[in-house]
This record gives sequence, C-alpha cells and structure tokens, in this order.
Amino acid sequence: MPVTATAVALIMGVTVAGYLMVRADKGQVAGAAFAAAALPGSRAMAVLKQQREQMIVMAAATHTMHVVGAPKLASRASATTGSTGSGTTTTTAGGGGGGGGIVSGPPPNPGTAQSIAYNMMSSFGFSPKTQWTCLDDLWQQESGWNYQAENASGAYGIPQALPGSKMASAGPDWQTNPATQIKWGLGYIQSIYATPCGAWAHEEADGYY
Repeated sequence: MPVTATAVALIMGVTVAGYLMVRADKGQVAGAAFAAAALPGSRAMAVLKQQREQMIVMAAATHTMHVVGAPKLASRASATTGSTGSGTTTTTAGGGGGGGGIVSGPPPNPGTAQSIAYNMMSSFGFSPKTQWTCLDDLWQQESGWNYQAENASGAYGIPQALPGSKMASAGPDWQTNPATQIKWGLGYIQSIYATPCGAWAHEEADGYY
C-alpha cells in the first residue's frame, strides 16, 4: 500500500515528539521515547502518550515532596562531672586515711584551742591541709572547743572523753589544759578511726565517735 503524505507527516511528528521528550527527560523515560519513535502510526502515539502521563505524575510527585524533619545533633557531654560552675571546691567529709577532696580552711587564730590542735596534727600523721576541716567540725559539734565542756553522761573536755579521767594518760592537768585534752583526743582518733575525717564521718552517720 502506498505511503501517503499524511502518513509521512504523522511518522515525522511522532519522531519529533519522541525526540522532544528525550530532551525533556534524560532519565529512564528516554529509552522508552526512542523506542516509541520507531513504532508506526497510532501505536507510537499511544506509547508516547503513556510515557507523557508517567512524566506528569513524576513531576507532580517531585513538587509535592517536603522535608518532614531534620536530624538533631546530640548535645556534647560535660567535660567534667560534679562541677558546680562556681570555680570553687566544696568540702566533703570522707572516711579512712586518704582525705582526698578535703580542702582545709585557713589556720585558726593563734593562742586558741583550735590553733593548738592545728599545730599538733602533724605529729600524729594528720595533714592539716586535708584533715583540719573534719577535726574542726567534729570537736565544734562535740564541745564547741570548750575545755570545760561536760556532759551529763560524764564525757568531758574538748574531745568529750568518756569518762574524762581517761585523758589522764596524756597528762595530769587533763581537766584544765586544752593541749593535754587535744593530745589525748588526737591519739584516740588515730587509734580508732585513723583520721579526723574518718571520725567525722562516723559522727555524722551515728551521732558519736
């Protein structure tokens, strides 16, 4: 059957349409458009129409896509633990002999019972820098550093020895001399609790040492 001018025009139109679709979309549809352009007549047009509809659907889907969320970065952990942010070190009472983390306050005023105890600590192996605060808290609570402090139970003096006469082992003037009482008290702490902080920890836990 002879090819009419109309048929030639239709084939050329299909070919041009396929080419234009290839230029518009260089993806997976391009191969289908080339194949469609090679098909004769209405069949080629049907294939191209189908591919065009797919392109329209894909384009619509692309425009309707949106971001539903963004990833969040994990916050950086603190470089230090237990920091108050004030730049100061807090005093903590600990048991045993280490005394780590204990920060001593300034030395007590000279001539006081506290000053006698502070200067005597080293002779018992206690570091004033790490143990003074615990000793000060301990005997402040027990007697208020009063060498005449007396309890109804018979405890006496700065270290509240029970009975008070125990302190006679440190000197005959145990009733009137703060230094004698302190000497006995430091020896007692050393033998029973190892350090003033050990004694203070027991005091806080049980109400006595």
